[in-house]
Amino acid sequence: MLRVAIPNKGVLSQAAIDMLKQAGYATRRDTRDLYVLDEHNGVEFFYLRPRDIATYVGSGAVDVGVTGRDFLLDSETEATAEMDLKFGRSKFRLAGEPGRFHDLADIAGLRVATSYSKLLGDYLAERDISVHLVHLDGAVENAIRLGVADVVADVVETGTTLRYAGLQIFGPVVLESSAVLVSSPRARTDAELNAEARVLGERLQGVRVAREYVLLDYDVPKEHLDEATALTPGLESPTVSPLADTDWLAVRAMAPRQHINDTVDELYRIGARAILVSTLNTARI
Repeated sequence: MLRVAIPNKGVLSQAAIDMLKQAGYATRRDTRDLYVLDEHNGVEFFYLRPRDIATYVGSGAVDVGVTGRDFLLDSETEATAEMDLKFGRSKFRLAGEPGRFHDLADIAGLRVATSYSKLLGDYLAERDISVHLVHLDGAVENAIRLGVADVVADVVETGTTLRYAGLQIFGPVVLESSAVLVSSPRARTDAELNAEARVLGERLQGVRVAREYVLLDYDVPKEHLDEATALTPGLESPTVSPLADTDWLAVRAMAPRQHINDTVDELYRIGARAILVSTLNTARI
């Protein structure tokens, strides 16, 4: 039976649960539930602290898990990222007193407070920049004000929290992070576990695709078919069917969700009618 680690709290937790539910798996009904057995799919779900998931997976205590790329890179484990799940996006940035810092080189020899000591240490070592890392387990926004650091480095979504603390973001983006599906060495080498993990990955991939595409149906005059299908080429090609009125054709195609309203506007402009946009629950491509 496949053992899967899921974030028990934080920004990744509910998004991971929603994705698993959409993929057909049993999920917890109460935030206090830390274990769910999905007998139908042969999966055990363990709800763990997001930062610890890479460690559990890397040690083989669980087979696969969902965690942030930032947590994975900050861990000392053999867990491997298998798939970007496309949610929980954030950036790892440096911040300091406004106007004092501009480039990465400006922090050389200074104290940098962070909860991601390995991630930041590896990044700076690759660029031959030496600093004094101050490891903090929680929020780092007040580290400068309290005199324990000159600079802070943290994961941010918009940077609002750092700005509220009177800090200014500077320098390059250290890491662009998002939720990833990670696997253990055993899950990659054991044939049975690998097959079970592959099914999970394929289902999650199906949900990811369904969130990126919609199903588009419309009727179009025959003389405008080429224009219409140029707008909606589908994946391999669109489905084109005859209608009772021989001057019209029905078209069905998957189309990118992004800017779908622009596509609908263009279809209507060239004469398409009865345009329907349907959301997808899962899709295999």
